Amino acid sequence: LDLDSMRDCYRSDNDDHFAKTELICLENTHNVMGGRALEKTYIDEVSTFAKDLGVKVHIDGARIFNASVSLNTPVAELCSGADSVSICLSKGLGAPLGSVLVGEKEFIRLAKRARKRCGGGMRQVGVVASMGKFAIQNNVSRLSIDHSRAEKIATALHEAGFKQPQQGKVDTNIVYFGLPDHSNVTRNELCDRLRKEYGILLSGGYNKGGELFRICTHMDINDEDVDRAVEDIISLCLKA
Repeated sequence: LDLDSMRDCYRSDNDDHFAKTELICLENTHNVMGGRALEKTYIDEVSTFAKDLGVKVHIDGARIFNASVSLNTPVAELCSGADSVSICLSKGLGAPLGSVLVGEKEFIRLAKRARKRCGGGMRQVGVVASMGKFAIQNNVSRLSIDHSRAEKIATALHEAGFKQPQQGKVDTNIVYFGLPDHSNVTRNELCDRLRKEYGILLSGGYNKGGELFRICTHMDINDEDVDRAVEDIISLCLKA
C-alpha cells in the first residue's frame, strides 16, 4: 500500500463520523501477496509517515524471520522503525505453539492487562518458552530451504499452465496458484480430492471469487514430498 493511499485513509479526531486513526499495521511477510517480504526501506518510509501523523506502527511478524532470511536483513534492523512487533514461534520456525509480543515496557504492561481481561494466560509455560527458544536458535537459518522448495513448486506449476500470480516467482515459503483453463477438476473439488486421494493438504478460497489455492512449505516436508506434490497436482488436474 503506497503512502498516498494511507494518507487518504487517515482520519483525524475532528469528525465524529469516523474513528480517529491510531495505528498502521504492516504484515511481513505479506500473506495474500504471496508471502512477499517487505523491505526495510518501505517500513522506514511508513514509520516516518506515521510519526508525522502521530500514529503508531505495528508489524504483524508472524513470518518475520522468513522476511529476514529472504532479504538478508536482521530482524532487529528490519523492524527498527516499528513501535511494536508480534512474532509467531510456530509456522516457519516449527515450535508447537507460542508467540512473542515485542515493544516498550509500558506497552507490554498494558498488553498483559488486556490479555488478562480477555481471560488469557497459561500456567507452567516454561516448557513452551524452551521450545520457542530452541526454534529461534536452531530453525531460522534453514528457512531458506523452505523458500527454495516453494519457488520450485511455483515454477513447476507455472510452467505446467497453472495460473500463478507471481509468474513463478516467490519471496518466501508461500505459493498461490489457480487452476489451468482446462482442468479435470473444479476449484471446489481440488482440496478434497488431493487430501483423500494423495494425502496432500492445501487450502483454497483465496482472492476474489476464491479462485486461488495456497501452499506453504515448512520443516516437516522434504524434497521428495515437494516433487510428489507437484507431480500429483499436475496429474490430477491435467492428465486424462
